[in-house]
Amino acid sequence: MTSPFRIGVSPLLDPARGKLQFPSYDLADLAADPAFEIAYYDVATPLAADALGGFDALVLLGERMAASSFPGDGRLKLIARMGVGYDTVDVPGCTEHGVALTITPPAVARPMAVATLNFLLSLANNMMVKDRITREGPAGWAKRTDHHGLGLIGRVFAMVGLGNIGRETLRLIKPLDMEVIVHDPALSAADAAELGVRLCDLDTIFREGDFVSLHCPLTDGTRHLVNAARLAQMKPTAYLINTARGPVVDQTALYDALVAGTIAGAGLDVLDPEPSAADEAIAGLDNVILAPHALGWTDHMFAEMARLNMAAIRAVAGGQNPDYVVNREVLDDPAFRAKLAG
Repeated sequence: MTSPFRIGVSPLLDPARGKLQFPSYDLADLAADPAFEIAYYDVATPLAADALGGFDALVLLGERMAASSFPGDGRLKLIARMGVGYDTVDVPGCTEHGVALTITPPAVARPMAVATLNFLLSLANNMMVKDRITREGPAGWAKRTDHHGLGLIGRVFAMVGLGNIGRETLRLIKPLDMEVIVHDPALSAADAAELGVRLCDLDTIFREGDFVSLHCPLTDGTRHLVNAARLAQMKPTAYLINTARGPVVDQTALYDALVAGTIAGAGLDVLDPEPSAADEAIAGLDNVILAPHALGWTDHMFAEMARLNMAAIRAVAGGQNPDYVVNREVLDDPAFRAKLAG
């Protein structure tokens, strides 16, 4: 009798733990299929190799998969990462061990684009301040003339990165009649023209943007991309939006710029470090809107993540290449091909 394809899942997704943190992330179709077996691994930081033995596939939420995390039994074939970020996963280690790493771009593009739009509109209209002064009663209402918003027609929306999320963001903001400028080394002039955006260098992005929105991955090259020098290039009326990764921004430099009035404000769904401390200085500022790396989390997002993760698992279990593979070089690796054939 053929043994089932064993899937190791984060215990945060275990319904036996009580209230589900992600109720729409539903693996019931796999659980009901006798060809598959779902078990829950022990969480450690990073994940421990001895807790991952015997699995054919792993589903990762945000757990760290380091070089030391790969089990020695050689059975692991797939890591299905929820979301699109994979800075917590040792990608070369995946390839070295004949493991495909997949992500779920279609699940994330619309919710994160909406999150960016949420920040854009809230910052432009001073929503945080207006909410606060309204709650103060007549004394607060008397301050409303001090907090006019920023009209968006003709303003410059500057984007760093134009991948799946960036393109969906572009589609959502088109009706606002803003000028869009983009810095993305992977974007050709022909594609930029077709999309109706102007390609720029980083200096132009920070100098001209009324809203500078980050949509780039965290790499050695993008860590602290937004530093004191970049912030100093921005208009004092401009806003920074970060829905990418916290370390893309030098948070100390950003705090100093916000306090000094170098820029008008910021919307941050990501911080450095995460979770942020209770006494995090930037949280005490009125010109910042914060979210705990969860602004895009919706029922639709996690339902689609589950569908895409299950599709990747079924593909590998059936000897096929999955979609949305990060380390595409592994697809031609003899060790990975042998695992699929087996």
